[in-house]
Amino acid sequence: MKEYIIEIFNQSGVNPWLVQIAIVLVITVLASRIRHVLLNRIESRLSSTQLVWGKVTAKSIRKPAALLIWILGILYCFEIVRIEFEIAILDGLPSVRHVAVISILTWFLYKFIGVHESEYLASKRDAETTVDKTTVRITAKILRVTVVILGVLVAMQTLGLNIAGILAFGGIGGIAVGFAAREMISNYFGALMIFMDRPFEIGETITSPDRDIQGTVVEIGWRQTTIERFDSRTLYVPNSVFSSIAVRNLTRQNNRRIYEYVGIRYDDADCLAGILEDTKNMILNHPEINQDSLIMVNFDRFAPSSLDFFIYCFTKTVVWSEYHDVKENILMQIIRIIENHGAQIAFPTSTIHLVDDANFDNLIPDDFTGNPSLESDQSS
Repeated sequence: MKEYIIEIFNQSGVNPWLVQIAIVLVITVLASRIRHVLLNRIESRLSSTQLVWGKVTAKSIRKPAALLIWILGILYCFEIVRIEFEIAILDGLPSVRHVAVISILTWFLYKFIGVHESEYLASKRDAETTVDKTTVRITAKILRVTVVILGVLVAMQTLGLNIAGILAFGGIGGIAVGFAAREMISNYFGALMIFMDRPFEIGETITSPDRDIQGTVVEIGWRQTTIERFDSRTLYVPNSVFSSIAVRNLTRQNNRRIYEYVGIRYDDADCLAGILEDTKNMILNHPEINQDSLIMVNFDRFAPSSLDFFIYCFTKTVVWSEYHDVKENILMQIIRIIENHGAQIAFPTSTIHLVDDANFDNLIPDDFTGNPSLESDQSS
């Protein structure tokens, strides 16, 4: 039968291998179209359900499946050409096909992890449920790295390479690589320490008294942490830095502190007691001040130009902008309290005492000539 069909093609002047290639291409196009229609229907049905795994799989498999269909179709066309013309250079097509399948499967798993991460965080955000974004993202990164490493090892095994020898060589070469890439390795372990100790997480606001680091954590990568500063500039900090500096996590604080000094004139010393009493009562009755925390309003020091007292209290809010609104309100009320007592806020001043001419003359000795050197010569 096969010989009969080939004979028909020979009599018609059409090469059988060209027909086989045409058939493979038609099957490839049909398979790609069927994939597109089938995935569209699956996604439309899953959109109204709660099957997260089904949605994630359908989204992740679309591009890898299309690429797999076309690569297999093209490789089979080359296989037909190899068999027909016995081209030696194409003898490695089976290995190429296996590596291609492994690579596309690795790509699918990589996309599956990324899409599942995004869908999971989106579902928690829509449900207004608190979720540890740092843990989710770092876990997803670890899984993606694992998938890539396994894919590379399987592909190498498929190509006939000795994985055991490669791993042994990697162990020896790892020492040299470790010296050359010690900064990268220290940043990697710095990321692990951030994940384990959790001094901060994505979305939290941090500052450091040791470095000029302040802002909101945007991303924690394997090499560096991305921070958006308060001035909207982006700061990239190597993870190894966090192992040697102190970090303040402003998001995790329960309150924000107000600690300010106010000075009045020495001429208003009689009003000081009343000002302190009214200021403390104002803070004790302020709705935005945490009354369960320490509240202090005390005269503290004799400054060069003022009598200084301080206020010490904590706001209920931890939001930076709201904190400054509360602080502004308290300071404005203190100004009104000082004015209501007829006093004034002090500013740096200097007082010069002048004496009249008669008193100034009494201060000069009668035998003073105005030239100390002459006085010493006459006495000698």
